[in-house]
Amino acid sequence: MNRFSFPAQASVIARLGRREISLLATLFCVAALLLAFGLLADEVMEGDTMAFDNAVARFFRPLGADGPIGPAWVHELGRDVTALGSMVVLCFLLAAVVGYLLLIRKKGAAALVLGSILGGTLISFGLKLLFNRPRPNIPGGIQVFTASFPSSHAMLSAVTFLTLGALMTRVAADIRLKAYFMGLAVFLTVAVGLSRVYVGVHYATDVLAGWSVGSAWAILRWIVALRLQRRGQVEQPGGTPS
Repeated sequence: MNRFSFPAQASVIARLGRREISLLATLFCVAALLLAFGLLADEVMEGDTMAFDNAVARFFRPLGADGPIGPAWVHELGRDVTALGSMVVLCFLLAAVVGYLLLIRKKGAAALVLGSILGGTLISFGLKLLFNRPRPNIPGGIQVFTASFPSSHAMLSAVTFLTLGALMTRVAADIRLKAYFMGLAVFLTVAVGLSRVYVGVHYATDVLAGWSVGSAWAILRWIVALRLQRRGQVEQPGGTPS
């Protein structure tokens, strides 16, 4: 009997070891993203990023106030893409996902998704109030009403799309589907962030900061979600064991 128990115990130890290593690696990524945000914030507040920001702005808008590079249809495309990260679109998306989770009786998962995105929204506006960086001075651009740093479109796109992408990877069984969902989430996050610089409402460092802190928050919330699921305090998204 003992002869069969040792391999089982070794398997449990190995599995726990992998989980711990995975957790440490994930926490390291969160720490690295937050460190990147802190360094960016320090450089921005000292004005040391303006040369870089202006160079990126000139690349997208070589004619300045006359508009960004590309024909008129590309300008319209940029505005459409940037709208994907707006509060209206993200709130509709959040309501649709939370409503679906509630309909299939996944109240804990719905609360986690809602808390993740609402928490990210509060952090975003709190950081804007803290740093209060002026927007780029480009006449004729999109009208905005909040401070520039960090980009809330970039940050909330990262929080929303990465959270939902990770949720879908828990539902999908095929590794190709998992990669597809996360790849799509990353693509949308990057596209929205770049569009903010393209339409002239953000500096490049605003977007980089938004990506950094938004990704860190999404990863941190997902770690919490996985731990709660393993304890049975939150339902599995797909109804399968973790």
